[in-house]
Amino acid sequence: MTVSYDGNDYRLVMFDLDDTLAPSKSPLDDQMVDLLRRMLDVSLGCIISGGNFTQFSKQVLARLGTFDSVGNLHLMPTCGTQYVRWSGNEWETVYAEYLTDDEKKRTLDVLETGAKELGIWESETWGEILEDRGSQITFSALGQKAPVDAKAAWDPDGAKKESLRAYAAERLPDLEVRSGGSTSVDVTKKGIDKAYGALKLMDILGLSTSDILFFGDRLDEGGNDYPVKALGITSIAVHGWPDTHAKLSAILEQS
Repeated sequence: MTVSYDGNDYRLVMFDLDDTLAPSKSPLDDQMVDLLRRMLDVSLGCIISGGNFTQFSKQVLARLGTFDSVGNLHLMPTCGTQYVRWSGNEWETVYAEYLTDDEKKRTLDVLETGAKELGIWESETWGEILEDRGSQITFSALGQKAPVDAKAAWDPDGAKKESLRAYAAERLPDLEVRSGGSTSVDVTKKGIDKAYGALKLMDILGLSTSDILFFGDRLDEGGNDYPVKALGITSIAVHGWPDTHAKLSAILEQS
């Protein structure tokens, strides 16, 4: 089972989630649901993103429902620090690189202190600013449930988010600090990013970089999708789910 693109066949299609398959923290559109089901009938699929499994469940699994090829879908929450797959009866966690209590406490302290010192600790928010996702700590400037338009307007050039990333990276040298979504900074164990997740999945499934096609909206150097591209995996840059839908539709029509 493969899909064809640019004269090559790919056994697995990998996606970022927010702003690639769906708007940030939002459920899949009906059109994307139908297209992913079609794709999973002819190839393996993987979603790798900063959200936790609960977020994946709300945005993706609740929309896809149950279907014959659900076992072809692989999920990598919190930037690949976890891997979850369908057992035939339920979604089971294969591995999770959890942070220690000390790592979590230091990270939470640094992110809050840094955001306040930098003047980006907002008083009007939608939900939690700091979230413990087990294997990842996430700072979301406007809260976990902020509307898409507010998030887009908060830091259009990424300068605010980068200032906090740099502040935290200097003070947490033993951990990995990365820019996440449009308003977020993610912290995981050292050396863990989307490339780590992709490599782990390749090892588990017996795949090579040439077997994978990746869709992401942050493939620019410094973007949270860039580590996958840097592995040598063929990557397609997209700008929102309608763009992903159009490009994936064209690929499936040619396969």
